[in-house]
Amino acid sequence: MLRWTITFIVLALIAGVLGFGGIAAGAAGIAKVLFFLFIILFVISLIRGKKM
Repeated sequence: MLRWTITFIVLALIAGVLGFGGIAAGAAGIAKVLFFLFIILFVISLIRGKKM
């Protein structure tokens, strides 16, 4: 699950750079969604990692 969180944060950073750099206006919204998805997956992986 940690691989997925790393993948999502990389995608969020790329989308953020594209969106905030003016290349794609819609990428900023995608970056926000991916960022929050990363935060959720990160918290879940922390919780699951402590139980095991």
